Amino acid sequence: MTFVARPPASEIEQPPAEETTVINDGFFPDIEPAAVREAARIPTSITPARLRAAILGAMMTAEIDLREFAAASIAAGHDELAAVPAPELDGKSVQLIRYGRAIALYAKAELIERHRDFDTTASGGNQADELSPSIDELRRDAIHAIRDILGKSRTGVWLI
Repeated sequence: MTFVARPPASEIEQPPAEETTVINDGFFPDIEPAAVREAARIPTSITPARLRAAILGAMMTAEIDLREFAAASIAAGHDELAAVPAPELDGKSVQLIRYGRAIALYAKAELIERHRDFDTTASGGNQADELSPSIDELRRDAIHAIRDILGKSRTGVWLI
């Protein structure tokens, strides 16, 4: 007779949760987590729940900057971003491409920022310092995409 020890059912590896569409507000497009994962090169070690939370955070961040644009577009008779007149690239409105890019970049920046706290050793601290420019660059590129949607210059000038 052979005895094989099995972990309790609660400890058996569960299949990954399905990545379902993140529903947006109706004007801005819904977001497919798989598309964000692929576009932003987000590894599968990031759980679907964490990715979904980062996408929701990105959508809320983008909405703040795009609120007036959406209201003006709706007032002009465009019920969704896809209906706003814009050139197309690869058969898709550049406005939709820009919005998807902004969401993917904001989401990745948040994920990197949140996941760098796992290793608090000296090497982890050094790695976190190295990631800071990357986080800033991701956010900068997301802001560029938002400003492109708004038709604004990418140049920002602040008085100190």
